[in-house]
Amino acid sequence: MTFELTILGSSSAVPTSKRNLTAHVLNVHERFFLIDCGEGTQLQIRRNKIRFGKIDHIFISHLHGDHIFGLFGLLSTFNLLNREKDLHIYAHPNLEEIINHHLSYFEKSMSYKIVYHHINPKVNEVIFKDERLIVETIPLKHRVPTCGFLFKEAPHLRNLKKDVVKDYKIPISKIRGLQEGEDLYAENGEVILNSKLTLPPYKNRTYAYCTDTMYSEKIVPIIKNVDLLFHEATFAKNMKKQAKETSHSTSHDAASIAKKAEVKKLIIGHFSARYKDVEPLVQEARSIFPETYSAEDGEKHTVELTREV
Repeated sequence: MTFELTILGSSSAVPTSKRNLTAHVLNVHERFFLIDCGEGTQLQIRRNKIRFGKIDHIFISHLHGDHIFGLFGLLSTFNLLNREKDLHIYAHPNLEEIINHHLSYFEKSMSYKIVYHHINPKVNEVIFKDERLIVETIPLKHRVPTCGFLFKEAPHLRNLKKDVVKDYKIPISKIRGLQEGEDLYAENGEVILNSKLTLPPYKNRTYAYCTDTMYSEKIVPIIKNVDLLFHEATFAKNMKKQAKETSHSTSHDAASIAKKAEVKKLIIGHFSARYKDVEPLVQEARSIFPETYSAEDGEKHTVELTREV
């Protein structure tokens, strides 16, 4: 059961020779969720051997060009590949108008349907839910309406111990109840405790994506204890004035949020193109939050399965 993040782009504003613009792909049980879509994203998708046909949901944090300019080419490629499945886009309502205007000029007919899900960046709410994943918005502070996204694996069921079904002659109709924590009532009246029959469930894994935002402790309760946090760190601490003027964060800010939220692992990115070497930003963040790593194009971050105690 995979839960793996792939960094497709880690630069802000403009691409560099080593860094593409912002885009992430989260693989949850071999279903791929695209988060933001900066210029060059579809090339990065190919380089990382991600199948276009597995991307059915795209989440856009805000309507700045370095987060959406790759979307138009990607939509066109889907059309050229004769995609038939619906494509779901979750974004500020204005994106629908922008895309429709583009398609009216460049794409006279579409092989697939785009389903728009308008989101309100100012509130924390569930915008996607199925049997395996829940996605919430995270209100952020930027120059335009912006939100991050919290991806939460749906709760797992308990696991039956090996040979339990055979040894206790458990009918299929009882299995679901055992997985949900019920005890077993045998025909002779004996009660067999669930703990004897099952293992604790796996913990549900979590990923929080927070890009293009000023320092804001309001997000801390929403991202509390997540396994993996991406938080933008456009500037080093010595450029705090520029960060404030452009509504961005420093590496110090990102690490402070990670520490307050008690997350397991922090990835910083959305680096200003002025930084040829981002190691000083990483070290600055690690002085506050040791489990900090830089976002690097093409790198994968896997959250492993662990059982509840």
